[in-house]
Amino acid sequence: MNILQDLEFRELIYQVTDADELQQRLAAGPITLYIGFDPTADSLHVGHLLPVIGLRRFQKAGHLPIALVGGGTGLIGDPSGKVSERALGPADQIEEWTGSIRKQLKRYLDFDAKTNPARLENNYRWLGELEVINFLREIGKHFSLGSMLAKESVRSRLSAGISYTEFSYMILQSYDFLKLNELYNCELQAGGSDQWGNITTGIDLIRRVTNRKAYGLTFPLITKSDGTKFGKTEGEAVWLDPARTSPYQFYQFWFNTDDRDVIKFIKFFTFLSHAEILNLQEEVENNPGKRVAQRTLAREVTALVHDQKAVTKSEKIAQTLFYGDLQSLTAAEIEEAFQGIPSLTSSAKEYGLVDLLVKSGLSSSRRQAREDIKNRSIRINNIPETNIHKVLRLEDRLCGKYTLLLRGKKNHFLVKWLT
Repeated sequence: MNILQDLEFRELIYQVTDADELQQRLAAGPITLYIGFDPTADSLHVGHLLPVIGLRRFQKAGHLPIALVGGGTGLIGDPSGKVSERALGPADQIEEWTGSIRKQLKRYLDFDAKTNPARLENNYRWLGELEVINFLREIGKHFSLGSMLAKESVRSRLSAGISYTEFSYMILQSYDFLKLNELYNCELQAGGSDQWGNITTGIDLIRRVTNRKAYGLTFPLITKSDGTKFGKTEGEAVWLDPARTSPYQFYQFWFNTDDRDVIKFIKFFTFLSHAEILNLQEEVENNPGKRVAQRTLAREVTALVHDQKAVTKSEKIAQTLFYGDLQSLTAAEIEEAFQGIPSLTSSAKEYGLVDLLVKSGLSSSRRQAREDIKNRSIRINNIPETNIHKVLRLEDRLCGKYTLLLRGKKNHFLVKWLT
């Protein structure tokens, strides 16, 4: 089975130029392709995983991937998928973020492969050297204003307004494709579906300047069946950097996938075989309560982004949090498990439970706090508490410095004691 057939099975092809010709070209031998990643933060997030894994799929199929970090285009801002002008970050910040993303990308691609090593490029290498007059004469002349205005990434912004800076992004991305074609015979650009206009414009530029054939392929927009935005948990982005999203939170993000989405995400984000995926699909249909598919998805993606130790550790934390004794967790495991949840740092030697429930927001008032305690809705370190006069003291602290308050199943609050 070739790479396009695999992508079709996984429902990963949204748009493709000259599909039959591309199929023939891939059958003729390895192709060089690229995907670009602009440094809009100091880390990639799960929304970037689909194209990153896309490059990895092509490399595993014997092709030559180029991961292009947009050190140059990141200074401009891509209007694609945006409803308003992107705030331009300081040049030194973009440079720092570019370095961080380059390090992350090295985890997913094999740059030392003997037959088809991956490449890592930064488009500031050529964009930073451009002279505006020569660029407009040699490159700008190939772009029709009418064609550019018709592209969705531009057309959708015309009513709200788009600066010439962002309007020019399409030209710069097209130039990237041209340069990679000249430097490495790169014939294919892939990316998210919002990049279709930029990709096809680059293909046209290559044809006009070099008279060579180039191709484009896009992946689908990732949507969730419940209507919420993919890549968010508790309203925050899920990052690939463990310092921003802990491995445990990362694991839980995937484990909490809806039954309606889990097989789609397994197809998108794992390298499981087609037979394994079909078996998991049958498992979801026949035994959804066991969540075998969700556990498999969480294990596979967490191991890919972090490592197998992170999987083991995340499952230990989850087992303890939901079914075990929190006293068995280390301080580091507690910090990881509750990274990002509401918390309070206190230097007090003791704290009344009712007062703390109100201060934490777990209960709306002192009266409600007392009712919650009487109704067994409150747990301290996973142990139900029914004493409305309870005062939290040293013996209520995990590892001598944490107390976890829970109201119901999903409302958590962590007290971090300084004494």
